Amino acid sequence: MRITRFFLARAALACLFILAGLGSATAAPITSKCLAVAENLSNVMRVAYRTAELAANEVRITFVGHSTFIVESPQGVRIATDYAGWHGRGPVPDVVTMNHAHDTHYTDTPDPAIKHVLRGWNPKGGWADHNLTVGDVYIRNVPTNIRTWSEGGTEKFGNSVFIFEVAGICIGHLGHLHHELTLQQLGQIGQLDVVMVAVDGVFTLDHGGILKVLKELQARLVIPMHFFGSLDGFQESLRETHDIEVSKSKTVVISPATMPRKPKLLVLPGF
Repeated sequence: MRITRFFLARAALACLFILAGLGSATAAPITSKCLAVAENLSNVMRVAYRTAELAANEVRITFVGHSTFIVESPQGVRIATDYAGWHGRGPVPDVVTMNHAHDTHYTDTPDPAIKHVLRGWNPKGGWADHNLTVGDVYIRNVPTNIRTWSEGGTEKFGNSVFIFEVAGICIGHLGHLHHELTLQQLGQIGQLDVVMVAVDGVFTLDHGGILKVLKELQARLVIPMHFFGSLDGFQESLRETHDIEVSKSKTVVISPATMPRKPKLLVLPGF
C-alpha cells in the first residue's frame, strides 16, 4: 500500500509539473510511458539474459566502459551514452548523448555520420532541451547541475539525466550526477525500470547520496558505471535491498516481462 501511494504521489507530482511547465522545457509530454507510473509491479518476473536477435519487446544494453553504454532497440536504433568520441565496436550510433563534467564524457568533434548529437548542457546558456523520437525510441532529458572543479563553484544545468523509452522499458542514464535529485527532477524523470548510475563516490555523488537517489527512483534494475576498480563496498550497501549479480558478459538483453521481481544490481564488466 505504501509503494502504491508513493507511485501515485509521484505520478500526480509529475502531472503538476507538466501542466504548470515550471519554466522548463524539459517536462516530457503526456505520451511518456515513464511518467505514466508502472501499472502492476506484481506481474514482473526475473531478468533473462541472452544474445539472440531482439524481439519487438526487447532491448540490448552493452557496457562499453566508463559511462558509455550502447542501447539497441528492436528496430536497430543504436544509442551511445556519455559519448567522448569512442563507442566501442559496431556501426556508428544513430544517437549519442554527452555531459559536460569533463572530456571523458563529451567531445567537440563527434563523428559527422552520427545523426543526432544530444548535449546534456546548452553551450549557449540555460538548460538543454531534448524531446525527440528516433525510430522506436523516445528520448528526453532532465538537466542537473555539476561542480566546476577549477573554481569550486557550480555549472548550472551542466549535466542531464537522459531517458530512453523503448519496447515498453524506461531506461535512465544519470550521467555525471553531482547532487541528489530534487522533487521537481524526480517528477520529471518519472518511474524508471533501469537506471545507470556512476558509483565512484568521489568525482560524482557520494555513496550515501547515491543510495538515496536509488531509493527514490525505485528502479528494478541498477547498472553501475564510472566505478574505477572494486565495487565491493557499494555492492554490500545494497545487499539488503537488491539481489547482486556480477555478469561475465558486457551485454544484457531485457524485456518488460523479464524484469526482476526484487530490485537487482547488475554489474557488467568494465571500468
